[in-house]
Amino acid sequence: MKAPIPLAVLIGLSITAHAICPGFNFAIGDTNPLAEGVSRWNVYNGSCIVVDGLTTTKNPCTQGIFGCSPAPVTFDEYTNAATGLKYDNVL
Repeated sequence: MKAPIPLAVLIGLSITAHAICPGFNFAIGDTNPLAEGVSRWNVYNGSCIVVDGLTTTKNPCTQGIFGCSPAPVTFDEYTNAATGLKYDNVL
């Protein structure tokens, strides 16, 4: 029986993610201020390569690929912009 491609990809990502965050597929980096009022948050894979990110002047918790916890606010959800796959409990 063939595993669906997304499952195979997730298995591969979970193996490489141990280099950056043991037990996690992705890590979200700190804020990168780009210009007046513009910030970017990069998403890294297990090889410390930027694979996605969000650039905005607004609250990153409500602008697309990230979800956030209640106070104290941390990113707790990531939706891959390319595949639409949703990951919970990210760092």
